[in-house]
Amino acid sequence: MVDDTWSSALHRLWQAASRAEEVSALADDVYAPLLATPGVHLVVGTRWEDPQILRYMRALRAGSDSPVITATARSVPEAAVREPGDEPVVTRIPVAGLDDAGWPEAELLRRTPGATFVVCTFRLDHRGWASLGVGVDASADVAAVEGRLAQAVDVIVACHTGILQRGREARRGADDALLAEASLQMDSSLDVEETLRRVARIAVPAVAEGALVHLLRSEGPEFVAATHVSVQQRRALEEIGRENPWLAALLARRGEDEDTVFLSGPELDGSPFADTAEASDASHGDGDGARPGAAGGDRHSTVISVSTLRARGRVVGSITFVYQRPEARLPSSAFLRSLATRAALSIDNALLYELRRHAVLSLQEHLLPSQLPVTDQWDLSASYEVGDPMLDVGGDFYDAVTRPDGSIALLIGDVCGRGAEAAALTGLARHTLRTLLEQGTDPGTALSRLNRALRQERASRFLTAVVTTLAPRADGTALLTTCSAGHPSPLVLRSDGTVSEVLTGGLLLGVLDDVSYESHEELIGPDDTVVLFTDGLTESREAGGAFFESILPVRLAALRGFDAAHIAESLTQQAKAYRASGQDDIALLVARWTGVPPGADLLPHPLQLVRTAR
Repeated sequence: MVDDTWSSALHRLWQAASRAEEVSALADDVYAPLLATPGVHLVVGTRWEDPQILRYMRALRAGSDSPVITATARSVPEAAVREPGDEPVVTRIPVAGLDDAGWPEAELLRRTPGATFVVCTFRLDHRGWASLGVGVDASADVAAVEGRLAQAVDVIVACHTGILQRGREARRGADDALLAEASLQMDSSLDVEETLRRVARIAVPAVAEGALVHLLRSEGPEFVAATHVSVQQRRALEEIGRENPWLAALLARRGEDEDTVFLSGPELDGSPFADTAEASDASHGDGDGARPGAAGGDRHSTVISVSTLRARGRVVGSITFVYQRPEARLPSSAFLRSLATRAALSIDNALLYELRRHAVLSLQEHLLPSQLPVTDQWDLSASYEVGDPMLDVGGDFYDAVTRPDGSIALLIGDVCGRGAEAAALTGLARHTLRTLLEQGTDPGTALSRLNRALRQERASRFLTAVVTTLAPRADGTALLTTCSAGHPSPLVLRSDGTVSEVLTGGLLLGVLDDVSYESHEELIGPDDTVVLFTDGLTESREAGGAFFESILPVRLAALRGFDAAHIAESLTQQAKAYRASGQDDIALLVARWTGVPPGADLLPHPLQLVRTAR
């Protein structure tokens, strides 16, 4: 027996309610004070799901320290009439008049003949209701008992409301954290399929037990990714995502519907997610027949949701979640809409990036030669590495052309800046130089005429370029004639491994109207290699601040004896690996002179065309 007054007991009850994480934790603080009320011999409480599903019943009798607790989930159809409205209802009923069909408390109350049952029914939430009642004898002040019941119920309802509110706040905080992490994870990749896979991985198991993601193509939904907490069922989900006609039809029907739809029970009949004994048994088998829907010993009904992924006014795909959890742990439609919106934007960004990348690469291909001319006297190769992660079209270009006198002209250049304007100027510069050099124009004149054309076109950007002609000589050497317009000087790798710089210089193109360019001549011998490059190679910078230019001669010397293709690719990859900062494109054009025997015919040799490196 509790020896406190009801006032102090009620105070303790409010204190306990403020700390409780479950309403059931208040039982001792509610039952004992009520049982101490004069005339009360039994306190009994019930908890109901929906109108008629009894979840449990708890009773404490006077003189007993141990409550009787009945945990159940049985249906009591006649109890549906007891379901309260929004406000608590207090009722007095003679125990003798209680019908067992609607009052599971009756059996306990009949142990005290002539008793009256004073009961308060009240709603806890939209999913269920509860009752708290006492059995009293004739000595009880029933009005006072009713007042105490009402006060106790007020505390219970307030406690339950507070628990729900704290749960919602915690869930909201967890949801916000998950959405923030999801955005970071999804936005960190610009690859479409990787972004979709991340969407699926992020959601499981935080949001659902399984997830499938589809991308919308012109021919319909295309399966991209699936995941599940069970590896066995992940395989089943992947098969469903690729081939199941029920799911394909569902996604097709969804179309552009923006609302998230939840499906369960009969709505899943005929689907691979239907809850059947067969599915449950299969989940305990060897995995071949496992279905997503009844995992292990979990008996919660399967629920699926489908959310449309829409970004910038168009549908990009859908995400389907598979749940095997209590209804209370299902995510809200608002949360799923927010997750779908973030996923859709990340996917759309990846799609746009992919389209842009293809467009840039296609344009870049048209700005560079698809083939290089080769005779048995020359070993030519090129390499091009895009350095800007945003993939704007770069201004680097190169080309190699044969000339009427049997020589070969190499050209390489770099337009200031990136983007469409730089691309237009790149095309103009390369094709102008190519046409002039094919006609036999000497390097200096070709650069002067290009400069004049740029000035006439009022080009807003300047560019650098270098042109080198390689003319075979009867003694087996070749004459190297080089003319530069502000471009990095070419390097020559001699057959003995020494490296020298071709010393030449001139004004940038497109700056002044009348500019002339002087040529520098030197001889190269058999197996000597000429390397032309843009400043993206030399200005690749390591973390300590040093440029690749400082070690380029040593790295080039180490490539003595290799063919042109290996030299071009190796230098590009070395600079790329060396670079901790700098995002400029890297272009290289490499020509190795194989030599001709003295007195050989120096007329143009039959040409082959070989593809350049891209």
